[in-house]
Amino acid sequence: MPRFVSYKNFFLLSVLVGITLLVMRFTHLERPQLTPMEAAIKDSLAPVQGALVRIAETFRNGTEFISSLGRLSEENKALKEQVSLLKGQLYLQEELKQENKRLKELLQYQDRYKQNFSVRTAAVIGRDPGNWFGIVTLNKGSKDGIVKNMPVVTPSGLVGKIVAVSQNTSQLMLISDPRSGVGAMVQETRVPGVLEGTTAGTGETRLIHVPKDTQLFDGQTIITSGIGGTFPKGIPIGKITGVSNEPTGLFKTATVVPFADLHRLEEVLVITTIYNPDILPPTEGN
Repeated sequence: MPRFVSYKNFFLLSVLVGITLLVMRFTHLERPQLTPMEAAIKDSLAPVQGALVRIAETFRNGTEFISSLGRLSEENKALKEQVSLLKGQLYLQEELKQENKRLKELLQYQDRYKQNFSVRTAAVIGRDPGNWFGIVTLNKGSKDGIVKNMPVVTPSGLVGKIVAVSQNTSQLMLISDPRSGVGAMVQETRVPGVLEGTTAGTGETRLIHVPKDTQLFDGQTIITSGIGGTFPKGIPIGKITGVSNEPTGLFKTATVVPFADLHRLEEVLVITTIYNPDILPPTEGN
């Protein structure tokens, strides 16, 4: 029996080898044409093969698309950061430009009136929370030569006066504060009056104690009169925007809008020394 099994195995092995050789012969790549069976099999499998190729292509494209989305997201993030950086640089450049313009105007004003008084430039560093429209804090104090009652101006016009001083800071009372009082007059007619602040917080002021028979008109310019000694004569204050009679019937009152923008003060000029309070020529603030 074992001998018979051995012959049987040898016979099967020989058949398999023969079939393999035949397959190799009939499937050789350099044959001029396919066998009928191969052709039939390839034709029947062609649609399936095409579908598989399309599926594989779709999958590959989808994978590449997802990968490209990731790259695009990173590129978009980088571009946004670059845009933010450039915007920040533009904002800083614009801020420096505005600051340079303001400082140039302060220097020009100082040079224009250097024969009349000397000034010290100061920056606004705070406002009184309890009196937002009336008191501001400056970054100059007694060590910088600032003392109480010194006038404060901008190139546009009068701002107020110093009411309190520490070593490094000082408090400026604006002309819009109800406690403020400035000797003033109408530039065109030289009619005197007193300029005081209002309680509305609008930054407006009013000229009071003007005789009833005085002609007051919208658009007239108000300047300092020099009376009282605190403010030099001729500093521009503002323009009249309204006229009314006082309740007593003896005087008129004029609403005056200051030339200086009291709500947006950033740098001011503190008049530290007045050489001659009577030689400052009256000029309009705008």
